[in-house]
Amino acid sequence: MIPFRPVLLAFAFACLAAHGDDKPSYIRTEVIYGRKHGTALTLDVVKPAKPNGYGVLYMASGGFFSSHEALDGALKNGLLAPVLDRGYTVFGVVHGSQPRFVIPEITDDIHRAVRFVRAHSAEHGVKPDHFGIFGASAGGHLSLTMGTQGGPGKADAQDPIDRGSSAVQAVACFFPPTDFLDWRSTGDDAVGVGILASFKPAFGARSDTAESRAVFGKEISPIHFIRPDMPPTLIIHGDADKLVPIHQAEIFLKRCEDVGVKAPVKLIRKPGADHGWAGIDKDIVIFADWFDEHLRGLKK
Repeated sequence: MIPFRPVLLAFAFACLAAHGDDKPSYIRTEVIYGRKHGTALTLDVVKPAKPNGYGVLYMASGGFFSSHEALDGALKNGLLAPVLDRGYTVFGVVHGSQPRFVIPEITDDIHRAVRFVRAHSAEHGVKPDHFGIFGASAGGHLSLTMGTQGGPGKADAQDPIDRGSSAVQAVACFFPPTDFLDWRSTGDDAVGVGILASFKPAFGARSDTAESRAVFGKEISPIHFIRPDMPPTLIIHGDADKLVPIHQAEIFLKRCEDVGVKAPVKLIRKPGADHGWAGIDKDIVIFADWFDEHLRGLKK
């Protein structure tokens, strides 16, 4: 990837958040954070009326498909309101999507996005060493991937941004895939097959054989990269989730205990909840509390 200067696209506008009685304003600006096969990769910087000096990255991803329409919906429906109300500057990341791109290529986009935001943190008034990240489903997987694998880039990268760190300091997510090789139970292979067969394009040709899936599944599963020094991590998961079973969250939590993760790792179970639920936006308040505690050092 060749070096380039950050480009602010043609729209930067003030909006009204669709929540609350006082309708606080925020400023939303679209920024190019990278280029891929001649296509611009963009993220939206959403700055609240009263910034607190901290930034969180929102993964606008479902089924490893990402779009600005998804980010628009998250803003319009008030999903991002709790973190904006607390003063967090939100960086809504849109990544390259399946079927054109597979999970490792998508993950590369997120590493790049974190590094880009860190390199330009002063421009956006956020601390470069206190980043949170959050998302749901595939967005939760990408959040956990940064929590377990974020770190220094290549020292010899041509673009200085790619030499920086993609580490985050706090993770919060809804119903994330954590181990594609132990989906509903030990040995349940879901690497683009079985219950996830309809998502096969995200896994690509390496999901074609049992042998390649056994290797590839480990490469893309956050559970295999848990380390003692990973950041504080919160998962909220419905115990009736039929697509991403709560088993995924439970085995991640157990693995963190086995590895001896020093930071808090917490699972909140939602009784009777499937893959998403009415009022899920209210649970973002819990994410905001998590970031307050583990990014800002605030105690309730």
